[in-house]
Amino acid sequence: MTLLLISIFFIFPVVAIAGYQHYKIVKHPAYDADKTLLNYEIIGAGENKLVLLHGLTGSLNYWKRNLESISKTHSLLLIDLLGFGESPKPRSNYSLSIQMQAVELVLNKEGFNDGKTLIGGHSMGAIISLALLEKHRHWFKSGVFISIPVYKDADEFKKVMSTHSFVDRISSSKFSKYICMIHPIFMSRAFKPDNLTDEVYEDAKKHYIQRVKVEETVDAIDSFRENKTVIVESPKFTYRKKVQQIDIGTL
Repeated sequence: MTLLLISIFFIFPVVAIAGYQHYKIVKHPAYDADKTLLNYEIIGAGENKLVLLHGLTGSLNYWKRNLESISKTHSLLLIDLLGFGESPKPRSNYSLSIQMQAVELVLNKEGFNDGKTLIGGHSMGAIISLALLEKHRHWFKSGVFISIPVYKDADEFKKVMSTHSFVDRISSSKFSKYICMIHPIFMSRAFKPDNLTDEVYEDAKKHYIQRVKVEETVDAIDSFRENKTVIVESPKFTYRKKVQQIDIGTL
């Protein structure tokens, strides 16, 4: 009887949710490097150009705070990365190279590739920003990388994560994609952290199954080190009361 109750109230719902999430994956069209256009906004009309890429489970809304001053001097390009926010969620492996291709399409379309652009990113967005700056040095004049996850290799990453919580450990393991398939369960209102705004939490629910490999991060950073490029984290990018929304202030 106990086993039956567990099956009815836990196993069957989890399987149903995971199955539906898998169905949504299958029905999406495949990623097309030439046609899959990300959702983005351009704020301000200043001469200086600034591209901002959010982190994991984020969206372009992370950057929308205290923009009155900087939007007078800068043109801000805020982008929802592939699989996040209102951007398309196609069938894809969502590798670093795919994310870069998707951003490149927007940069080319809007002319943020003229060598006068500053590119910045937070966490996963910092990885993508760093890789883009390394690949297209003539597109950008500088880069700002916030909370970039820096590890020597995959082994060091696993060692560090082994000291974290159970959720962090399983989320960074080979089982992470299966956890993502049941994310509607733990992304419900009952599990909302107190330090997240409603807007940020709603955006977090929109993300697709993502997994940027540690090896790709290491390769991007090593390439910069080999070319003696300095990686800088700007103190002008700050958190407000630990709420996951970035206040960029003025540069």
